[in-house]
Amino acid sequence: MILYGVAMTTLKEHYRVLRDLDSSWHIDDVALDLPGKQVVIRLSHSGGSLVFPDCSEGCPRADTAPERTWRHLDTMQFKTEIRAAVPRTRCEKCGVKTIAVPWAGKHSRFTLLFEALTIKVLQAASSVKKAAELLNIGWDSMHAIVERAVERGLQRRQLDDVRHVRVDEKSFGEGHDYVSIMTDLDGHRVLAVAPERTIESCDLLWKTLTETQQSEVESVSMDMWQAFMTSAEKNAQQAEIVHDRFHVCKHIKHAVDNVRRQENRDLQSEGDHRLKGTRQLWLFNQENLDEDSYYELLTAQRGDLKTGRAWAMQENFRDFWNRPSERSGKRFFDHWYS
Repeated sequence: MILYGVAMTTLKEHYRVLRDLDSSWHIDDVALDLPGKQVVIRLSHSGGSLVFPDCSEGCPRADTAPERTWRHLDTMQFKTEIRAAVPRTRCEKCGVKTIAVPWAGKHSRFTLLFEALTIKVLQAASSVKKAAELLNIGWDSMHAIVERAVERGLQRRQLDDVRHVRVDEKSFGEGHDYVSIMTDLDGHRVLAVAPERTIESCDLLWKTLTETQQSEVESVSMDMWQAFMTSAEKNAQQAEIVHDRFHVCKHIKHAVDNVRRQENRDLQSEGDHRLKGTRQLWLFNQENLDEDSYYELLTAQRGDLKTGRAWAMQENFRDFWNRPSERSGKRFFDHWYS
């Protein structure tokens, strides 16, 4: 059904204000399809001055493109669409092209407001599939919206003050499929992603920054993967390589477990099974043990085992992270290591 008279005029003005349209666009009608649970807003161009989309110069009107449809934010429970026949301009340099519309990006079938909502829903949803079902759009449409959002974000991004970065890996899918990721630690944002975790992959990450920006990086946080270290030393020679607490502690725990494995084999060869089944016991921090596990650990330590001494060294190292200065930290580390 179509609304007429004063109500129609008021409704047109209502949608014009909501869409923040300038004077060159008019709302011709608002059609309400009750059986189809849909609202269709038809727009037309006033025929005023036109700007060519590529060179941004004023150009004469050539003709009008066929009517197009854009999905907009729902009106109450009704799916809402914008439909318009968009003018085309003629440029002596560039030829004939369709002008840009203020409510949607180039080649998109969705309005910018709908795409913004889609990104928010996607961030809150448990999966892409769930977000697509909630918005009633297909997987391909969802993927295209994400790609355009990323492109707009990259165009707005400023990289003039990147001082501390992190290079890390992330596994996905089945097996050992990895991507390498560079993030800006101060800005809490992803700078680049590259497939695999090779030196070449990490070099691609660094190409996100110009040579000047690379020279301004003060520190690079990473695990102890050699490919990351080699690439950082090549692309940001002045930057300090920082191994983060998580991975340092992970290596120490791995060392403790290696001691336990070897000692357990030696003891079992002599018929001593004190370390059998205690692997998880030595991997926990002391405050994370329940009462039974804590006393089990104390009992094992009284046996003067190499594993107990290794675990004690692991626990002692935790004080390293509380050192007030670099000098104090180095003094503590040298003493602990000796």
